[in-house]
Amino acid sequence: MMRILRSIYAWMDERLQLKGLMEYMGKKYVPVHRHSIWYYFGGVSLFLFIIQVTTGILLLLYYKSGEALAFESIRFIMAKVEFGWLIRSIHSWAANLFILAAMIHMFSVFFEKAYRKPREMTWLTGMLMFFLALGFGFSGYLLPWNELAFFATKVGTDIAGIVPVVGKPIMTFLRGGDEVTGATLSRFFGFHVAVLPGIFTVLLGMHLLMVQRQGMSEPLGHRAEEEQKTMPFFPNFMLRDLALWLLVLNLLAILAVFFPWELGKKADVLSSAPAGIHPEWYFLFMFQTLKYIPGKIWFLDGEVLGIGLFGLAGVLWTLIPFWDRKSARGEQNRFVNYLGLFAVLYILLFTILGWLA
Repeated sequence: MMRILRSIYAWMDERLQLKGLMEYMGKKYVPVHRHSIWYYFGGVSLFLFIIQVTTGILLLLYYKSGEALAFESIRFIMAKVEFGWLIRSIHSWAANLFILAAMIHMFSVFFEKAYRKPREMTWLTGMLMFFLALGFGFSGYLLPWNELAFFATKVGTDIAGIVPVVGKPIMTFLRGGDEVTGATLSRFFGFHVAVLPGIFTVLLGMHLLMVQRQGMSEPLGHRAEEEQKTMPFFPNFMLRDLALWLLVLNLLAILAVFFPWELGKKADVLSSAPAGIHPEWYFLFMFQTLKYIPGKIWFLDGEVLGIGLFGLAGVLWTLIPFWDRKSARGEQNRFVNYLGLFAVLYILLFTILGWLA
Protein backbone atom coordinates (compact mmCIF):
# COMPACT_ATOMS: atom_id res chain seq x y z
CA MET A 1 0.00 0.00 0.00
CA MET A 2 2.79 2.41 0.95
CA ARG A 3 4.58 1.61 -2.30
CA ILE A 4 1.44 2.55 -4.26
CA LEU A 5 1.10 5.83 -2.34
CA ARG A 6 4.77 6.65 -2.94
CA SER A 7 4.32 5.97 -6.65
CA ILE A 8 1.27 8.25 -6.79
CA TYR A 9 3.13 10.98 -4.91
CA ALA A 10 6.15 10.64 -7.21
CA TRP A 11 3.90 10.87 -10.28
CA MET A 12 2.19 13.99 -8.92
CA ASP A 13 5.49 15.52 -7.76
CA GLU A 14 7.01 15.14 -11.20
CA ARG A 15 4.19 17.17 -12.73
CA LEU A 16 3.28 19.65 -9.98
CA GLN A 17 6.59 20.02 -8.09
CA LEU A 18 4.96 19.12 -4.78
CA LYS A 19 8.33 18.75 -3.07
CA GLY A 20 9.01 22.47 -3.33
CA LEU A 21 5.56 23.26 -1.95
CA MET A 22 6.05 20.88 0.98
CA GLU A 23 9.44 22.42 1.74
CA TYR A 24 7.91 25.90 1.63
CA MET A 25 5.11 24.89 3.99
CA GLY A 26 7.59 23.21 6.30
CA LYS A 27 9.52 26.49 6.66
CA LYS A 28 6.43 28.48 7.68
CA TYR A 29 5.92 29.04 11.40
CA VAL A 30 3.00 30.33 13.45
CA PRO A 31 3.60 32.46 16.58
CA VAL A 32 2.49 30.82 19.82
CA HIS A 33 1.17 33.07 22.57
CA ARG A 34 -1.86 33.48 24.82
CA HIS A 35 -3.95 34.86 21.94
CA SER A 36 -3.11 32.11 19.43
CA ILE A 37 -6.62 30.63 19.69
CA TRP A 38 -7.97 33.52 17.61
CA TYR A 39 -5.88 32.45 14.61
CA TYR A 40 -8.19 29.48 14.06
CA PHE A 41 -11.36 31.45 13.37
CA GLY A 42 -10.13 32.45 9.94
CA GLY A 43 -9.83 28.75 9.07
CA VAL A 44 -13.26 28.04 10.59
CA SER A 45 -14.78 30.76 8.40
CA LEU A 46 -13.12 29.19 5.34
CA PHE A 47 -14.42 25.74 6.30
CA LEU A 48 -17.98 27.01 6.72
CA PHE A 49 -17.78 28.78 3.37
CA ILE A 50 -16.74 25.50 1.75
CA ILE A 51 -19.75 23.81 3.37
CA GLN A 52 -21.96 26.61 2.08
CA VAL A 53 -20.72 26.11 -1.47
CA THR A 54 -21.04 22.32 -1.30
CA THR A 55 -24.55 22.24 0.15
CA GLY A 56 -25.61 25.13 -2.08
CA ILE A 57 -24.63 23.17 -5.19
CA LEU A 58 -26.62 20.18 -3.94
CA LEU A 59 -29.68 22.36 -3.33
CA LEU A 60 -29.34 23.88 -6.79
CA LEU A 61 -29.97 20.46 -8.30
CA TYR A 62 -33.61 20.72 -7.20
CA TYR A 63 -34.27 24.40 -6.45
CA LYS A 64 -36.37 26.33 -8.95
CA SER A 65 -36.37 30.10 -8.86
CA GLY A 66 -39.59 31.97 -9.46
CA GLU A 67 -42.58 33.25 -7.52
CA ALA A 68 -44.68 30.19 -8.44
CA LEU A 69 -42.00 27.51 -7.98
CA ALA A 70 -39.51 28.54 -5.29
CA PHE A 71 -41.53 27.61 -2.21
CA GLU A 72 -42.78 24.34 -3.73
CA SER A 73 -39.26 23.32 -4.80
CA ILE A 74 -37.97 23.82 -1.25
CA ARG A 75 -40.90 21.83 0.12
CA PHE A 76 -40.10 19.08 -2.40
CA ILE A 77 -36.44 19.08 -1.30
CA MET A 78 -37.46 18.73 2.35
CA ALA A 79 -40.22 16.12 1.85
CA LYS A 80 -39.24 14.04 -1.18
CA VAL A 81 -35.49 14.28 -1.80
CA GLU A 82 -33.50 11.81 0.27
CA PHE A 83 -31.74 13.74 3.06
CA GLY A 84 -32.88 16.95 1.39
CA TRP A 85 -34.15 18.34 4.68
CA LEU A 86 -30.72 17.70 6.22
CA ILE A 87 -28.81 19.40 3.41
CA ARG A 88 -31.06 22.47 3.60
CA SER A 89 -30.77 22.60 7.37
CA ILE A 90 -26.98 22.32 7.20
CA HIS A 91 -26.89 25.08 4.58
CA SER A 92 -29.02 27.41 6.71
CA TRP A 93 -27.18 26.76 9.97
CA ALA A 94 -23.77 26.99 8.26
CA ALA A 95 -24.76 30.39 6.86
CA ASN A 96 -25.36 31.74 10.36
CA LEU A 97 -22.24 30.12 11.81
CA PHE A 98 -20.22 31.43 8.87
CA ILE A 99 -21.21 35.03 9.63
CA LEU A 100 -20.61 34.47 13.36
CA ALA A 101 -17.13 33.00 12.76
CA ALA A 102 -16.28 35.81 10.32
CA MET A 103 -17.42 38.39 12.86
CA ILE A 104 -15.30 36.83 15.63
CA HIS A 105 -12.34 36.69 13.23
CA MET A 106 -12.82 40.36 12.32
CA PHE A 107 -12.92 41.50 15.95
CA SER A 108 -9.91 39.35 16.89
CA VAL A 109 -7.89 40.92 14.06
CA PHE A 110 -9.08 44.34 15.21
CA PHE A 111 -8.08 43.91 18.85
CA GLU A 112 -4.71 42.36 17.97
CA LYS A 113 -4.04 45.28 15.59
CA ALA A 114 -3.26 42.77 12.84
CA TYR A 115 -4.38 45.36 10.29
CA ARG A 116 -1.24 47.46 10.78
CA LYS A 117 1.52 47.78 8.20
CA PRO A 118 2.18 45.78 6.02
CA ARG A 119 -1.23 44.05 6.29
CA GLU A 120 -3.55 46.90 5.27
CA MET A 121 -4.66 45.12 2.09
CA THR A 122 -5.26 41.88 4.00
CA TRP A 123 -7.63 43.76 6.33
CA LEU A 124 -9.41 45.46 3.42
CA THR A 125 -10.01 42.21 1.54
CA GLY A 126 -11.21 40.61 4.77
CA MET A 127 -13.67 43.43 5.42
CA LEU A 128 -14.99 43.28 1.87
CA MET A 129 -15.54 39.53 2.29
CA PHE A 130 -17.37 40.19 5.56
CA PHE A 131 -19.73 42.63 3.82
CA LEU A 132 -20.25 40.07 1.05
CA ALA A 133 -21.06 37.45 3.72
CA LEU A 134 -23.82 39.76 4.96
CA GLY A 135 -24.95 40.06 1.34
CA PHE A 136 -25.05 36.25 1.12
CA GLY A 137 -27.30 36.17 4.16
CA PHE A 138 -29.61 38.92 2.92
CA SER A 139 -29.98 37.55 -0.63
CA GLY A 140 -30.31 33.90 0.42
CA TYR A 141 -32.95 34.68 3.02
CA LEU A 142 -35.54 35.43 0.32
CA LEU A 143 -34.95 32.33 -1.83
CA PRO A 144 -37.46 30.02 -0.03
CA TRP A 145 -40.12 32.68 -0.78
CA ASN A 146 -41.81 32.21 2.57
CA GLU A 147 -43.80 34.77 4.54
CA LEU A 148 -41.06 35.77 6.97
CA ALA A 149 -38.41 36.17 4.27
CA PHE A 150 -40.73 38.18 2.02
CA PHE A 151 -41.58 40.82 4.62
CA ALA A 152 -38.05 40.93 6.05
CA THR A 153 -36.76 41.64 2.54
CA LYS A 154 -39.43 44.30 2.07
CA VAL A 155 -38.38 46.01 5.31
CA GLY A 156 -34.68 45.73 4.45
CA THR A 157 -35.06 47.23 0.99
CA ASP A 158 -37.38 49.93 2.35
CA ILE A 159 -34.59 50.98 4.71
CA ALA A 160 -32.15 51.16 1.80
CA GLY A 161 -34.69 53.27 -0.08
CA ILE A 162 -34.81 56.11 2.45
CA VAL A 163 -31.18 57.09 1.87
CA PRO A 164 -31.17 60.54 0.23
CA VAL A 165 -30.45 60.80 -3.51
CA VAL A 166 -29.16 57.23 -4.10
CA GLY A 167 -31.67 55.35 -1.92
CA LYS A 168 -34.50 55.09 -4.42
CA PRO A 169 -32.31 53.83 -7.31
CA ILE A 170 -30.66 51.30 -4.97
CA MET A 171 -34.05 50.02 -3.79
CA THR A 172 -35.31 49.73 -7.37
CA PHE A 173 -32.13 47.93 -8.40
CA LEU A 174 -32.38 45.44 -5.53
CA ARG A 175 -36.09 44.77 -6.07
CA GLY A 176 -36.06 44.79 -9.85
CA GLY A 177 -38.96 47.24 -9.65
CA ASP A 178 -40.91 49.29 -7.15
CA GLU A 179 -42.16 46.33 -5.07
CA VAL A 180 -40.85 42.98 -3.82
CA THR A 181 -42.07 40.53 -6.46
CA GLY A 182 -40.94 37.49 -8.39
CA ALA A 183 -38.48 39.77 -10.19
CA THR A 184 -36.86 40.47 -6.81
CA LEU A 185 -36.59 36.76 -6.14
CA SER A 186 -34.93 36.12 -9.51
CA ARG A 187 -32.52 39.00 -8.93
CA PHE A 188 -31.60 37.82 -5.43
CA PHE A 189 -31.11 34.30 -6.79
CA GLY A 190 -28.62 35.62 -9.33
CA PHE A 191 -26.80 37.61 -6.65
CA HIS A 192 -26.70 34.63 -4.29
CA VAL A 193 -25.46 31.90 -6.63
CA ALA A 194 -23.36 33.82 -9.18
CA VAL A 195 -22.42 37.46 -8.53
CA LEU A 196 -21.53 37.34 -4.83
CA PRO A 197 -19.74 33.93 -4.92
CA GLY A 198 -17.67 35.07 -7.92
CA ILE A 199 -16.51 38.28 -6.23
CA PHE A 200 -16.01 36.48 -2.91
CA THR A 201 -13.83 33.78 -4.49
CA VAL A 202 -11.52 36.37 -6.08
CA LEU A 203 -11.17 38.25 -2.78
CA LEU A 204 -10.64 34.99 -0.90
CA GLY A 205 -7.79 34.02 -3.23
CA MET A 206 -6.15 37.43 -2.72
CA HIS A 207 -6.68 37.24 1.04
CA LEU A 208 -5.17 33.76 1.41
CA LEU A 209 -2.23 34.67 -0.82
CA MET A 210 -1.41 37.71 1.30
CA VAL A 211 -1.74 35.73 4.54
CA GLN A 212 0.65 33.11 3.19
CA ARG A 213 3.12 35.72 2.00
CA GLN A 214 3.02 37.88 5.14
CA GLY A 215 2.53 35.14 7.74
CA MET A 216 0.51 35.37 10.93
CA SER A 217 0.52 38.74 12.61
CA GLU A 218 1.89 38.99 16.14
CA PRO A 219 0.05 41.06 18.77
CA LEU A 220 1.66 44.30 19.89
CA GLY A 221 4.23 43.59 22.60
CA HIS A 222 4.72 39.95 21.67
CA ARG A 223 8.21 40.59 20.25
CA ALA A 224 9.22 42.14 23.55
CA GLU A 225 8.72 38.87 25.38
CA GLU A 226 11.88 37.07 26.42
CA GLU A 227 11.11 33.83 24.66
CA GLN A 228 9.22 33.80 21.38
CA LYS A 229 7.55 30.45 20.78
CA THR A 230 6.50 29.22 17.36
CA MET A 231 5.05 26.09 15.79
CA PRO A 232 5.42 24.79 12.22
CA PHE A 233 2.44 25.63 10.03
CA PHE A 234 2.65 22.14 8.51
CA PRO A 235 1.75 19.78 9.99
CA ASN A 236 1.29 21.14 13.55
CA PHE A 237 -0.96 24.16 12.98
CA MET A 238 -2.77 22.55 10.06
CA LEU A 239 -3.65 19.46 12.09
CA ARG A 240 -5.01 21.64 14.91
CA ASP A 241 -7.01 23.58 12.34
CA LEU A 242 -8.45 20.36 10.92
CA ALA A 243 -9.33 19.11 14.42
CA LEU A 244 -11.31 22.31 15.03
CA TRP A 245 -13.04 21.85 11.66
CA LEU A 246 -14.21 18.43 12.83
CA LEU A 247 -15.61 19.95 16.03
CA VAL A 248 -17.45 22.59 14.01
CA LEU A 249 -18.79 19.91 11.68
CA ASN A 250 -20.14 17.99 14.68
CA LEU A 251 -21.77 21.12 16.06
CA LEU A 252 -23.30 21.80 12.66
CA ALA A 253 -24.65 18.24 12.44
CA ILE A 254 -26.21 18.48 15.91
CA LEU A 255 -27.91 21.79 15.08
CA ALA A 256 -29.14 20.54 11.70
CA VAL A 257 -30.55 17.28 13.08
CA PHE A 258 -32.07 18.42 16.37
CA PHE A 259 -33.08 21.93 15.27
CA PRO A 260 -34.00 21.54 11.59
CA TRP A 261 -34.63 24.75 9.67
CA GLU A 262 -38.35 25.34 9.22
CA LEU A 263 -39.91 26.40 5.92
CA GLY A 264 -42.89 28.37 7.24
CA LYS A 265 -45.78 29.64 5.12
CA LYS A 266 -45.62 30.61 1.48
CA ALA A 267 -45.34 34.35 0.86
CA ASP A 268 -48.50 36.19 -0.12
CA VAL A 269 -47.80 39.64 -1.56
CA LEU A 270 -51.37 40.76 -0.76
CA SER A 271 -51.34 39.80 2.93
CA SER A 272 -50.28 42.06 5.79
CA ALA A 273 -46.98 41.62 7.60
CA PRO A 274 -47.09 39.27 10.62
CA ALA A 275 -46.54 40.77 14.06
CA GLY A 276 -43.01 40.90 15.40
CA ILE A 277 -41.29 40.79 12.02
CA HIS A 278 -37.54 41.33 12.29
CA PRO A 279 -34.41 40.64 10.23
CA GLU A 280 -31.77 37.97 10.88
CA TRP A 281 -29.70 38.32 14.05
CA TYR A 282 -26.69 39.90 12.30
CA PHE A 283 -28.84 42.87 11.19
CA LEU A 284 -30.90 43.01 14.36
CA PHE A 285 -28.78 45.56 16.25
CA MET A 286 -29.15 48.08 13.41
CA PHE A 287 -32.87 47.40 13.06
CA GLN A 288 -33.40 47.85 16.81
CA THR A 289 -31.38 51.06 16.85
CA LEU A 290 -33.54 52.59 14.12
CA LYS A 291 -36.63 51.84 16.22
CA TYR A 292 -35.28 53.97 19.08
CA ILE A 293 -34.34 56.99 16.96
CA PRO A 294 -37.03 59.74 16.93
CA GLY A 295 -38.82 60.43 13.66
CA LYS A 296 -37.27 63.89 13.42
CA ILE A 297 -33.98 65.20 14.85
CA TRP A 298 -33.86 68.93 14.09
CA PHE A 299 -34.40 69.09 10.33
CA LEU A 300 -33.18 65.52 9.63
CA ASP A 301 -35.26 62.37 9.27
CA GLY A 302 -34.37 60.01 12.13
CA GLU A 303 -33.98 56.89 9.99
CA VAL A 304 -31.82 58.74 7.46
CA LEU A 305 -29.56 59.95 10.27
CA GLY A 306 -29.31 56.43 11.74
CA ILE A 307 -28.44 54.83 8.41
CA GLY A 308 -25.93 57.60 7.71
CA LEU A 309 -24.21 57.04 11.05
CA PHE A 310 -24.04 53.27 10.50
CA GLY A 311 -22.62 53.85 7.02
CA LEU A 312 -20.01 56.28 8.35
CA ALA A 313 -19.07 53.87 11.15
CA GLY A 314 -18.64 51.06 8.60
CA VAL A 315 -16.38 53.19 6.40
CA LEU A 316 -14.23 54.34 9.35
CA TRP A 317 -13.99 50.76 10.63
CA THR A 318 -12.92 49.50 7.22
CA LEU A 319 -10.30 52.24 6.81
CA ILE A 320 -8.83 51.92 10.30
CA PRO A 321 -5.35 50.86 9.05
CA PHE A 322 -5.02 54.30 7.48
CA TRP A 323 -6.06 56.46 10.44
CA ASP A 324 -4.79 54.43 13.40
CA ARG A 325 -1.27 55.77 13.03
CA LYS A 326 -0.33 54.97 16.64
CA SER A 327 -0.76 51.21 16.13
CA ALA A 328 1.11 51.49 12.83
CA ARG A 329 4.11 52.69 14.84
CA GLY A 330 3.87 49.66 17.11
CA GLU A 331 2.33 51.53 20.05
CA GLN A 332 -0.79 50.60 22.00
CA ASN A 333 -3.80 52.76 21.15
CA ARG A 334 -6.27 52.69 24.03
CA PHE A 335 -8.83 54.78 22.15
CA VAL A 336 -9.06 52.12 19.42
CA ASN A 337 -9.32 49.38 22.06
CA TYR A 338 -12.19 51.19 23.79
CA LEU A 339 -13.83 51.82 20.41
CA GLY A 340 -13.74 48.10 19.60
CA LEU A 341 -15.03 47.17 23.05
CA PHE A 342 -17.88 49.66 22.67
CA ALA A 343 -18.77 48.15 19.27
CA VAL A 344 -18.88 44.61 20.69
CA LEU A 345 -21.01 45.60 23.70
CA TYR A 346 -23.31 47.73 21.54
CA ILE A 347 -23.93 44.92 19.05
CA LEU A 348 -24.57 42.40 21.83
CA LEU A 349 -26.90 44.69 23.79
CA PHE A 350 -29.05 45.81 20.88
CA THR A 351 -29.17 42.32 19.38
CA ILE A 352 -30.53 40.99 22.68
CA LEU A 353 -33.00 43.86 22.95
CA GLY A 354 -34.17 43.24 19.40
CA TRP A 355 -34.52 39.52 20.04
CA LEU A 356 -36.60 40.09 23.18
CA ALA A 357 -38.78 42.81 21.64
